[in-house]
Amino acid sequence: MPLFWRIFLLNAVVLIVAMALLLGPVTVSTPVLLTEAAVLTAGLVAMLVANAVLLRIGLAPLQRLTRAMTTTDLLRPGARPAAGGQGEVAELIATFNTMLDRLETERATSAARALSAQEAERRRIARELHDEIGQTLTAVLLELKRVADHAPPDVGREIRQVQETTRASLEEIRRIARRLRPGVLEELGLASALKALVTEFSAPGLAVHRRIDADLPPLDEEAELVLYRVAQEGLTNTARHAGAHRVDLTLRRTPAGVELRVRDDGRGIGRAAEGAGIHGMRERALLVGADLAVGPGPDGGTEVRLTVPAPHGRH
Repeated sequence: MPLFWRIFLLNAVVLIVAMALLLGPVTVSTPVLLTEAAVLTAGLVAMLVANAVLLRIGLAPLQRLTRAMTTTDLLRPGARPAAGGQGEVAELIATFNTMLDRLETERATSAARALSAQEAERRRIARELHDEIGQTLTAVLLELKRVADHAPPDVGREIRQVQETTRASLEEIRRIARRLRPGVLEELGLASALKALVTEFSAPGLAVHRRIDADLPPLDEEAELVLYRVAQEGLTNTARHAGAHRVDLTLRRTPAGVELRVRDDGRGIGRAAEGAGIHGMRERALLVGADLAVGPGPDGGTEVRLTVPAPHGRH
């Protein structure tokens, strides 16, 4: 029965009972006797309780729907509210679930286009840094060497200092280009790319340890890129914000696919709001049907855990 008619009929029953009492043999004295007041009060309480119980039962699915609406996050797909209730209530919940499915699909599609465009722009910038600026600085280094070889000793020393500064700038540009476009990932695969990434982030005061299984299942290019970018973002956040001394990067095989874990011993994420970096990781995880968890580690610090299903287990 539709919710409207259930509430209407209950109220109609209450009014009919009240009218029957007025037209019946029951009388009320003036002043009202104690027994009469008790009967009237009991009847009123019974009708109010019956009304409240039916409304509570009828509106309970709407309360579950309200909680689902306030807690839904398209970056964290979760369970849908059960289409309980009857009539319009069940239809409303089913429509809400259908709307969530459509929104998640549309968001995943738009995020895929945006991230694809972002990767293309990264490749373009990396190529320009390597081919244009890198070659220009290389030519400057050669010219500086030629000038230093023919300059007086004092001037030669200053030119060599400029050479070292230019060489350091060239190395920094190459490092940025490698971060923008992980060529080693395309050429040598995920394991080699992660090993190079660990070496890049290892520095005095921050020890980065890795453990990569040798029997990883085959993954497509998109899944490998997601794993690499999440590892890169996790290590970047640790190096910049965690104040950690040790980071463990683990990539292991699981029954359903692979799991990437980046765990540090820093100050932890606490209750800080998630920034653009974590939001980006969540969007990338959705592209390959992966589960991403970011929170405190078992021994403190922060742990980033990404579980990627094998290609045959994708949604």
